[in-house]
Amino acid sequence: MVRGERYNMSSKFMFPDRATPFMFPPSMEDWLPEEHLARFIVEIVGRLDLSDIRSGYSEQTLGQKAYEPGMMVSLIFYCLVTGILSSRKMEQATWESIPVRYITGNLHPDHDTIASFRNRMKEALDVIFLKILLIAQEMGILKLGTVSLDGTKMKANASKHKALSYEYACKLENQLKEELKQLWEQSEAEEGAETKKPELNIPEEIRRREDRLSEIERAKAEIVRREKERYEKEKAEYEAKMKAREAKEKETGKKARGKVPQEPKEEISGKAQVNLTDEDSRIMPKGKGTFDQSYNAQAGVDVGSHMIVTKHVTQACNDQEELKPTLSELQSLPEELGSVEKVLCDAGYYSEENLKAAEEAGMEPYIPANREKHNEELKSRMEGAGPSPEEGAGVKERTAHRMKTEAGRKEYGKRKGTSEPVFGIIKAVMGYRSFLTRGIENVRKEWTMVCIGYNMKRLFRLLSVSKGVLSPVFKILPRRPNRSIVIFVFFAPQSNN
Repeated sequence: MVRGERYNMSSKFMFPDRATPFMFPPSMEDWLPEEHLARFIVEIVGRLDLSDIRSGYSEQTLGQKAYEPGMMVSLIFYCLVTGILSSRKMEQATWESIPVRYITGNLHPDHDTIASFRNRMKEALDVIFLKILLIAQEMGILKLGTVSLDGTKMKANASKHKALSYEYACKLENQLKEELKQLWEQSEAEEGAETKKPELNIPEEIRRREDRLSEIERAKAEIVRREKERYEKEKAEYEAKMKAREAKEKETGKKARGKVPQEPKEEISGKAQVNLTDEDSRIMPKGKGTFDQSYNAQAGVDVGSHMIVTKHVTQACNDQEELKPTLSELQSLPEELGSVEKVLCDAGYYSEENLKAAEEAGMEPYIPANREKHNEELKSRMEGAGPSPEEGAGVKERTAHRMKTEAGRKEYGKRKGTSEPVFGIIKAVMGYRSFLTRGIENVRKEWTMVCIGYNMKRLFRLLSVSKGVLSPVFKILPRRPNRSIVIFVFFAPQSNN
């Protein structure tokens, strides 16, 4: 295209002019619309206290200067929200994405720098998480009252095919020991021989098998440790059930009804296994009879704003033991956020101990004893809640009655529409379906980072739909009102004459 052709009045098309240089480049403030997610994240990060991260850098100015932490935090969270997860993809986006170039100010940190900074900021994530919630409260978006708790199985950075069962580990250990014995015998036989077989490197074969044996021994030790913990836990539960059964028999004078609890076995199960890639991950069901190497990621979501207010990661396949940690997190939240009055959970969290813990924390539990069926029959709905439980009734009776009342049904009906969309957005919209790091502590930090990214996205969306709130609140930090003047300089093509 000839320079200046886009301004040819005789043409009906407006052509892109990629060759004309700019004397004064336009300000980056002109690159994005006023209400853009990248601007919002930059402004939110501008309100965060990043002094802990900044203090980790030395005052020495020799060599290349470090990138400003606020810019790096904004870059990581914007990319996380928009589905750019790897550090290499982030580096690529600093060249190809206009919003990312706006955030970095035309700087291009390489993937190694981004990955190193992501590790550096892990210790500050819990403080950032709470600060985002406080910002939402200051904007009038978040006010705690009812919290819905649920969990999702998040794939670990490990393959289920790299798992080693105790039975197979013993079998493989015996096989390797026998092969080592044969290799040592062959090595001694060839030591005095004049000719050796060149096709087999015996020292290398011995070293490889010894390495595998040490890895198997470590895996077996980990399985034994887990099985011991499992036995002690099951034994304590068994003894508690038997004591409760005996106490009930003494109180009533009759033999307790129901199945007698079975005493747990101390022997190690042959199917007990450990993953050689990520020992902290566990085999968990992922639906339709399939299993995967995963972690159980928990999130407590505020019903009013759909923002995540509590988060943690566990290695347990079921959710029954995850209510108490959530209650502790809710009680430790800043007072400015308000107090939680009701907690909604599905049947996976149901137990008498959990119901008591919720009431002791000052929260009404809405937890069904059994999984509810879809399209409940009219007859059961017409029955109603019935008379209120008598004074002194147990927590199970009170909760069951509360769940049958019209108000209780309406309150519990909010659960699925609160927790499920959050996990759907994280997995389907943000594209975050598996953890990138390994080890339970690293995974917990990573889940915190994901929850912060979701909360930023959710807060931006809530402000965007609140037209009356967006205009005064969105501009958190002052922007320069002036615009840069763009001057186009055209060069006439040189004549060949």
